[in-house]
Amino acid sequence: MHVVVATDGSPQSLAAARHLRSFADPQKITGISVVAVIRPLASVAFADEISEAQQGRAGEWTGSFREAAQGAVDAVAAVFDGWGPVVDRQIRSGSPAGEIIEAAKESGAGLVVVAAGGRGLSDSFLVGSTAERVQHYAPCPVLVVRPAPHPRRTERGRA
Repeated sequence: MHVVVATDGSPQSLAAARHLRSFADPQKITGISVVAVIRPLASVAFADEISEAQQGRAGEWTGSFREAAQGAVDAVAAVFDGWGPVVDRQIRSGSPAGEIIEAAKESGAGLVVVAAGGRGLSDSFLVGSTAERVQHYAPCPVLVVRPAPHPRRTERGRA
């Protein structure tokens, strides 16, 4: 089975890749495509928050959208180093949901892995428009990995 793992450069997308590795049998996965999508004419840069090049330099990125996307793809692909399946790295241009779905079709994927809330308004409220569209239109099952819940604060004086 081929698996498409999408990244938007967020820590949630890195966590989604790690989640896949935590339970999947590498002997049953024939290949993995790590996909990042750059939106043409985007007013906001592709945010790479997960590559080693960006760690400790938040807000200092001066490279191109493509370089940021490549850094994110490389960071997610590194999760699968030494695990078994061959990893293909793709940077695509277009609608993120549309390109993830297209990558799944082209590779004959048996699973797509996406993070929920990577770049959305709220990590806990919204699934995320990209994840929602991929769920509805992908040609195969979709694993949507939600961010870990934030611990709730208890009121003072309550036990």
